[in-house]
Amino acid sequence: MDAQIVWTVVCGLAIAVGAVGIIVPVLPGSMLIAVSLLVWALAVGGPVSWIVFGVGLALVASGMASSAVLTGRAMKKRSIPGRSVVIGLVLGVVGFFVVPVVGLLLGFAAGLFLSEFARQKELKPAVSSSVAALKATGLGILAEFGFAVLAAGTWAAGVLIYFVNR
Repeated sequence: MDAQIVWTVVCGLAIAVGAVGIIVPVLPGSMLIAVSLLVWALAVGGPVSWIVFGVGLALVASGMASSAVLTGRAMKKRSIPGRSVVIGLVLGVVGFFVVPVVGLLLGFAAGLFLSEFARQKELKPAVSSSVAALKATGLGILAEFGFAVLAAGTWAAGVLIYFVNR
């Protein structure tokens, strides 16, 4: 089997895993997609692969930036400190190992709520700010995933163009 075909399949699988890694943040999904695009460009070579890499990298970077901006803006608007998010992330990692599949989300939500409750000392505002933080995080993930899908589509189009013109 041709090495370029093997690398194309491997990179395609890594791009798919990266897209899933954005939704289920176990892996750095966007970074995995960017590295996969680079590996494919190096393995295949030629102008098409490097154009695909450049466009895909721009899309991945746009997704990461939009996720950070959307999430950060919503958190700042509600005056939710970064400490609450960090505590949510720590408990999310613990939850990931304690409760398979949904532990990451449950741990993140619980850590966020506990931190906000400790900060605000009242149940209703803590729940409100925790829900707002979860919505902001979800919106950021959705934006990053959308750009990742565009990058994956760019790669798929590049694969078709490359192998048809080979």
